Amino acid sequence: MKKKRAKILLVDDEQSILTSLGSALEDEGYEVSGVRSGESALRLLEKKIFDCILVDIWLPGMDGIQLLERIKERGIESPVIIISGHGTIESAVRATKLGAYDFLEKPLNLEKVILTIEHALELSHLSREYQRLKKELLEEDELIGISKPIQELKATIEKIAPSEGWVLIQGENGTGKEVVAKAIHKKSLRKDAPFVAVNCAAIPSELIESELFGYEKGAFTGAEAQKPGKFELADGGTLFFDEIGDMSPATQAKVLRVLQEQEFHRLGASESIKVDVRVIAATNKDLEQEIEKGNFRQDLYYRLNVIPIYIPPLRERKEDIPELVNHFLEVFCQKSRLRKKQIHPQVLNILMEYDWPGNVRELKNIVERMVILSSGEEITLKDLPPAIFYPKKALAVENSSKLGLKQAKEAFERQFILQRLIEHNYNITLTAQSLGLDRTSLYRKLKKLGIELGVGAKNSPSSASRANSKAKSQKAGSSD
Repeated sequence: MKKKRAKILLVDDEQSILTSLGSALEDEGYEVSGVRSGESALRLLEKKIFDCILVDIWLPGMDGIQLLERIKERGIESPVIIISGHGTIESAVRATKLGAYDFLEKPLNLEKVILTIEHALELSHLSREYQRLKKELLEEDELIGISKPIQELKATIEKIAPSEGWVLIQGENGTGKEVVAKAIHKKSLRKDAPFVAVNCAAIPSELIESELFGYEKGAFTGAEAQKPGKFELADGGTLFFDEIGDMSPATQAKVLRVLQEQEFHRLGASESIKVDVRVIAATNKDLEQEIEKGNFRQDLYYRLNVIPIYIPPLRERKEDIPELVNHFLEVFCQKSRLRKKQIHPQVLNILMEYDWPGNVRELKNIVERMVILSSGEEITLKDLPPAIFYPKKALAVENSSKLGLKQAKEAFERQFILQRLIEHNYNITLTAQSLGLDRTSLYRKLKKLGIELGVGAKNSPSSASRANSKAKSQKAGSSD
């Protein structure tokens, strides 16, 4: 831990303790900050994350126990060590119940302090690692959503997972086909056996056979050692063919033979190897159309398409967006060791209006970007990528060579006004002032340029009418 320069916060009203203990800990390789009150500690904790916090129980104003309570209320997970020159069993028990890691009495023994800090940091590290692995598992394998299609998909997975039926998953890129495949595997009777994925689109056609079947030493130039293939690695478990529609016809024929016989040869080997695999395949293509074009074998299609599953695109289940955003916020804030950020309602409105051509994968990437680049504890409109705000405008500018002068001027004006709206969090009054316009003129411009204000835009007629309607309904409800 010392090599990573763990950050320690000392909270003690005695300057001599801050100086002496702080210097000793810095000599041990820690980065130390010291404050003399609980109020100062809370202000500093709003700006900075510490790996460990040492708190004196007797402080002016807010005492150490109260500070511990406030730290836990704010969800700060750093271990807290309470120190006191007038310790009692009662205060030690109370501190422990509130979640203090340990309770040390003054005069402090430096070796004991350092040992306690090291143990606290080690436990904290293990806890964070556990949470990280747990979140990674959820991020990869959990189906997030409240929409009817997702609920039906979850029910289908529960039904088919325990069977040995082969599955063909169809859906656009980024919809979560591998997530569904892993979910089926984890609920199947093969859950303790390997799940092996093969991305048929990512492996060059000349290498896919060696990847699938493996090879013997000397089978070809560069084969310096024996290597098992994906079929062999998946024996007893699940073999997942991702983007199987991109597999070459020659490889399709060989794969079909293996699937029929559950037997194959490594490249360069004379003896066959028997395997027992459950196959799940996925594609973003219409395989029936690919069959008509001669790009995909009909017999392989029928072999794979025992249980068909279709994952709808995100634009057809937009009610899942808030759930997904909240999930990704939690995942990426934890990965970046940040307290969970909030998302402004206006930002969520924009995300709900966008069509998401890249589906869940695109949403995931956008949330990660906003978490990393945003400042403060709330993600606001200025943190959104421009293409999310005005994708049609972006397309028009990209094709500006085809635009006339009037269209180009309108595209620039639209982009310019949108940028000002973003800068002022869609506050119409402030945006109008920054543009040198009155509000009425700005409204006319917005209407002419086809800019939707969206829910939550400040000072807009639409938001005002919604607010009035809400107030009336609340008033009516209170009179019942």
